[in-house]
Amino acid sequence: MINGRATRERKFAVCAGGAGLTPAERAELLTMLAEDSHDLVREKAGNALLTQEAAGFVGALQGEAPAAALFRYCGSSLIEQPEIAAAMLKQRQCPQEYLVAAAKRVPANIVQELLEDLDRLSIAPALVGALLHSASLTADQRQQLQELLRETTEKEETFAESAADAEPDITKRASLLQRLSKMRVVERVQLALKGNREERIALIRDPCKVVQRAVLQSPRITDREVESFSAMANLNEEVLRIIAGSRKFRRNYSVTRNLATNPKTPLDISLRLLPNLTVTDLKSLLMNKNIPETLRSTAYRLNRQRQETRSGG
Repeated sequence: MINGRATRERKFAVCAGGAGLTPAERAELLTMLAEDSHDLVREKAGNALLTQEAAGFVGALQGEAPAAALFRYCGSSLIEQPEIAAAMLKQRQCPQEYLVAAAKRVPANIVQELLEDLDRLSIAPALVGALLHSASLTADQRQQLQELLRETTEKEETFAESAADAEPDITKRASLLQRLSKMRVVERVQLALKGNREERIALIRDPCKVVQRAVLQSPRITDREVESFSAMANLNEEVLRIIAGSRKFRRNYSVTRNLATNPKTPLDISLRLLPNLTVTDLKSLLMNKNIPETLRSTAYRLNRQRQETRSGG
């Protein structure tokens, strides 16, 4: 890294590209040299910056501790480029002054990627507020971001049913209800991510979607919990859709079976899961009167096709 003791020759070598640096290293150092006290160094660094590829700046922004000069240069000269804007938003050390401008230029998939890190968003209100300026937000993304900024709490009755499922002990349940009712949304997100099994069970039916998603993002969630959630007919359909969309969760066959037989699972999901069921579970589905007729008739046709294949017909 260039510091105050670096020789002028070393600085010129960086500007000329002959210092044996990676593109990311050179891009970052050039932004620092563009603020050097020596006029000629600043001029050469400024000219060299104009020839750098965006990938170099993106790589530099992905470093552990990017230089302040890198943020200043990218924020003033390159933020119009979506890949630069995305890299700045993803960097936890990005100064708040650049967040809104960067958020305006990222596509919906980058917003979604950031929403997959609810641990960060729940403690970074400035980033949440900035993302609300993104022109590419979907309605669901906007709702989740707005939920994260809500300062209001919920009444105890809101969690009564789910708390009863989570905690059979009346005393412990009362304590859980009191704690949940006093928490803001971001605090419940943190609890969903880092709390215990009982807290996750209570929060999977939270009135805020972002809290429900946090439960499923928790690194502590177990296969048994996901199995239980996938069988629950009183969950938000979006929760079941997220479970079905996770390869990690679907590796558990019980989850696939539960989703296919859960009457609350969106029909397009259930139909897609049918071919993955065993013969026994498929036959059981034919007798299930709680699922949509379309799903049952499709299961019947699939079962008949399997029988014909086995018989060689």
